[in-house]
Parts: sequence; C-alpha cells; structure tokens
Amino acid sequence: MTEIAYSTCPHDCPSTCSLEVEKIDGQTIGRLSGSEQNTYTAGVICAKVARYAERTHHSERLTKPLKRVGPKGSGEFEEITWEEALDITADAFKKAADKHGAETVWPYNYGGTMGLVQSAAMERLRHEMGYSNMRGTTCSAIVNAGWVAGTGRKIGPDPREMAESDLIIIWGTNAVSTQVNVMTHVARAKKNRGAKVIVVDPYLNPTAKSADQHLCLNPGTDGALACAVMHVAFRDGYADQEYMAKFADVPDELEEHLKTRTPEWAAEITGLDVQEIENFAESYCKTERAYIRLGYGLSRCRNGAVNVHAVSSLATVTGKWPTKGAGTYFSSSDLYHFDTSVIEAPELKKNGIRTIDHPRIGAALTGDKSDLAGGAPITAMIVQGTNPMSIAPDQNKVHKGLSREDLFLCVHEQFMTETAMMADIVLPCTTFLEHDDIYKAGGHTYIGLGPKIIDPVGESKPNDYVINELAKRLGATHRAFTMTTNEVIDETLRLSGYPDLENMTENHWHDCEEGFDGHHFMDGFGWLDGKFRFKPDWKAIGERGDELPALPDHWDATDPRDDDHPFKLVTPPARNFLNSSFNNTPSSLKREREPSLMIHPDDAAMRNIKNGDLVIIGNNQGELKIKAEIFDGINPGVLIVEGLWANSKHNGGKGINVLTHSEIAAPAGGAVYHDSAVWVRKSP
Repeated sequence: MTEIAYSTCPHDCPSTCSLEVEKIDGQTIGRLSGSEQNTYTAGVICAKVARYAERTHHSERLTKPLKRVGPKGSGEFEEITWEEALDITADAFKKAADKHGAETVWPYNYGGTMGLVQSAAMERLRHEMGYSNMRGTTCSAIVNAGWVAGTGRKIGPDPREMAESDLIIIWGTNAVSTQVNVMTHVARAKKNRGAKVIVVDPYLNPTAKSADQHLCLNPGTDGALACAVMHVAFRDGYADQEYMAKFADVPDELEEHLKTRTPEWAAEITGLDVQEIENFAESYCKTERAYIRLGYGLSRCRNGAVNVHAVSSLATVTGKWPTKGAGTYFSSSDLYHFDTSVIEAPELKKNGIRTIDHPRIGAALTGDKSDLAGGAPITAMIVQGTNPMSIAPDQNKVHKGLSREDLFLCVHEQFMTETAMMADIVLPCTTFLEHDDIYKAGGHTYIGLGPKIIDPVGESKPNDYVINELAKRLGATHRAFTMTTNEVIDETLRLSGYPDLENMTENHWHDCEEGFDGHHFMDGFGWLDGKFRFKPDWKAIGERGDELPALPDHWDATDPRDDDHPFKLVTPPARNFLNSSFNNTPSSLKREREPSLMIHPDDAAMRNIKNGDLVIIGNNQGELKIKAEIFDGINPGVLIVEGLWANSKHNGGKGINVLTHSEIAAPAGGAVYHDSAVWVRKSP
C-alpha cells in the first residue's frame, strides 16, 4: 500500500524544496510532489524532481563496486566487493602519501548533494590526514563577494514577501527553469496586487517570456545598467537622502561618481535603448514595493562581483529596504548558525596545507606550479558529488589531467558518468531517498530533514559510509568516523541550537526566519557601523580586491571580443537538467532533444548559417561542433548554449566546457562560465 513520506530536495538549487514522496514499498518510490504545508515550497516543485523515480530506479544505476581492467576511459571494469574496493583505495592513498607527502591526495567534491552530512563528511578526512584542501569557489564565490561587499551579510527580505510586491525584478536568473518556487510567489503578487514583472537577462529565456518586460542586455554589463538607474534616482529626486545619511557610507561621493553614468552611457555598454533604461529606472524608483530577486547569472563573469554589488546598491540609494515587499534578495545563507564541528572536524585542520581552487582542476592535474603551490603533484583523488569531466571549465586540460596513468582515481557515483569512466575504482552511491541527511536552504529560510525512505539500490552506499570506512583503513580517529549518520545529525542540531532529530522527524522542517527587522536591515547592515558599503573594502574580501573599482561601476574586465573572437558565449542551465544531473533521464532528454547554439538571425545570415546547420565554435582553448538554432531573443554578438549536456551527446564527444575558462574571478575566486569570447563558422 502506497504511503506518503517526507523529505527535502538535495540538489544544488536555492529552492531546497520540502517534498512529499510516494513510497510504494521498501524498495520503490512513485511520484514526488511539493509540500503544501511548507509556506515557501507551497506545493510546487520542478518537473524533473517530480519524476525522480526515473532517476532512482534508472536501469543504468551503479549497483556494485567496480575495478578498472582496461585503459583509462575505456569503460572496461570488473565487479569486486566493497571490502576490496575500499582496501585498494586506502592502499593507493597510503602509497601516494608515502612517496610524495599527504598533500598529493586531493579529496574533491561539490554540490551533487547539498546535505550537510553527505556533502561535508569528506572534510574531516581531509583535515585529519593533511590532504590538499579544496576552495569550493565554482558556483557562489563571485556572487557572495559582490553581495557581502555592500550588505555585509547574506540575508534579505523574506522571499515570501514577493507576494506582497507591486514590481518584481528578476535579475540574472531563469527562475521558471531553475527556481520554480520563485514564480509561485510572483504569481501571487500578480493575482492579488496586479504586480508588474521585469526580467533582466541576456536572452529571452522562459522567465523572460513570462514577464511583462524583458531587458535584453549584453552579458557582463549589469553594473552599467544599475549605475544608470542610480544616476536617474539622484538626478530626478528619487534618491532617499535621509535613509542614506543613516545607513550608507559615502552617498555624496557616490552621487558625484554617478553623474557621468547616464542612461546614454549605459546604452552604449548594455545594448539597451536609452528610453528602455529611462523607463526601467522610473518604474523602479517610483514603485515603493519594488523587489529585486537577484540570481547567480550576472556573477559568472570576470566582473561579476562588481555587477552584483552595483545591483545590490539600488535598494539603498532609493531607500527601499524598510518597506515590506521591497528590497533585494539573493540568499538567506547567513541566517543559519550550524555548528559543523562533528561533521567536518575543523580543529584537525593543519596549518600550511595548500588549497586548490575547485574550477582549477584541469590546471592542477596538468602540473601548474601556481595551483600546486610549488608542491607535489596530485597523484590520488576521491571524487564525490561532482562530475569534473563534464562540468569543470577548460575541459581539454581536465581530460588530459584525469587521463594520467600515475593518477589514482576513486569515484563514488550513482551513474557511470564521464568522470567515473576515468576511474580506477568506481563505488555505487545512494540517492537522497536512500540515506539520511539534513539540509539548509539558500533561497528561503527553512532547514529540512531528509530521512532514508527506501533501501539502497543494489549495493550503493552513502558518502559518509565511504569516508568513514576509508578513515578506519587510513588510521583516522575522529569520533564522527564511528558515529551513525543520525547520531551526527542529532548532535549537530543540538550543538546548533535547533530542534533535535526527534522534533525534525515529526515536523519535517524548521523555519529560521528572523523577523522583518532582521531581514530588512532595520538595525543596520552587517558591518560594525551598520552602514551599507557603496565603497567596499574589496581587499578584505579577497586577495585580488585591489583590482576592482572603488564605487559601483561597469568594470570592463571581461574576456575581450576582437576580430578573431567576435562573439560572447553564455552557457546557462537547461530547464530539464541540473548541472550534469538529470542529463541521462529519458524524460529530460526527450524534452531537451539535443545540444544547440542560439545565434541571432543577423549573425547567422552574415555567415550563411541556417537553422539546424552544423557549426563549429571555438577559441584558443579548443573547438567543438554543434547545431545552430536561429534565435532573435538575444543581441547580435551573443551566443547561448543551454546545458549541461554530457560530452558524449555532442558531435565529436566534446562538450561546451571545452570553451569556458578556468581563470578565476577577482576578488576571491569563482568560475566565469558566461565569459568566453569565441568565433563561430559553418561546418564544411
């Protein structure tokens, strides 16, 4: 008999939905749906997670440990026992460390699961053993830097307040495809208040299509648009001088700086019409309940932190923070006060151990001395929760590095990904429905429980099991290595001052909302003087802070277009994939059809490219073939490739990240996925 079980979505998405799961029996799930009782999820989840039975019960799930018996990447494996697989992996780590020192081992993980225990158990092994550290900058380092530069704290108006707004600006996120719950609260505002929705994005994505207005600006120019809006605010008397005098650092200096940042100036940079900018500025400035929902997209370029800071300054200049249904929201991450000492064992972290940036995996594995801090090569890795052969930038280097015969690679995965294909040992991994965990959100204010609902498929095991078993073989002694997952969860909740596991099991989630004053910075921003920083101390945020402009601006630091590379490539997520997750499930593949390159009709005509033609796109890192899609929802000179498709689905087996750069952004790192200058031509 089918029963309903409760869980939390584990995927790398700010929505972190509260779920109701059809449990058909102890081994089988049915359809997933959003909990109507959770006031943010509000009964709505994305279609790909609703169809999660497709993923959990996929015929290609890994079910047994495997050992490579052929050349790397050949896919030639034999089944072995868990004991054998763990012994081989631990022995390889010991031998590597004996030869090169402990830093030669690099545990490598990311956002395949956002559960606190399963995503971070690797850290306590890293810390106790003295293995190379990993700086997890790929996704959020740039946007975090830009947001914190002004506000000092990752918090903002409760996103449920969007339902009480009169103007909602969705800036740099395709919420229809990637944060569907945002649209639930947008729909309420439209229905109950007649709210207007404006989308700011470089292409006409599904969210832009649903909006009242789309501002189709050039990639990496969001800071210019924000500065022009603030120019209008000062010019036309919409700037809230009283608010800034109390809550901002240098309003007079900002006003003087912005006198030259006119709509005419911004139009030249953004590709927007002057009147578009004027009208947008007037709408925003005149609307008291104007809510900006800020995404990650505008940050994924070399000037991303400056763009984010400029946009975050708008609500301070216009004094919108104190109003319900107004202000700007990016993340609630700093609401939470989890004590992760049991999970991560930070007290065991050793001084002087090198830290390698996550997106620099290709450079590090091919021996870049700066990435390796002049130390030993990486000769042993375990990978959990990420698929670098597909998702990491500068793919040719990644492929070269993971192909090294002197590199031992253990991959713990749910499917035979392109990274797993390169492994010496492949371990089968549980999905979130097959293990226990606890989750915090980025896009709302809840923490949620994710208990084990069904038995593991085949012999699959959770992340913390693998880490604990390796720890025993390697001689690590931290007490968490002998604790059950639920013991770790319960102690973490208690240490953090949250409801304990029994309470969470009964109630499924806990709302950490701080109240209106906290979310709206009514008592000041997250700096000692309580003032928003128009003039941030960028150097304190990251070691490259001195490269950034002092005040909000357009920082012309992106990959330069030239005669040889006349296009700017943007690589946003597809609706039915999530990074490289879901790109093998039948329904997602059917809906997305095939990789394609969106190109403006004028650009296509100049190159005699017709819809469906095979084209070649490239830069100094490499090139690949892809089908053209003529698309007038972008500006000339801009190309869009939605993903992330498996490399094997592309012509020639090379995916789009062959063209993305592994250069990390100032001030504190981060991947620049939307910042590649490229050329394109019709394939012969």
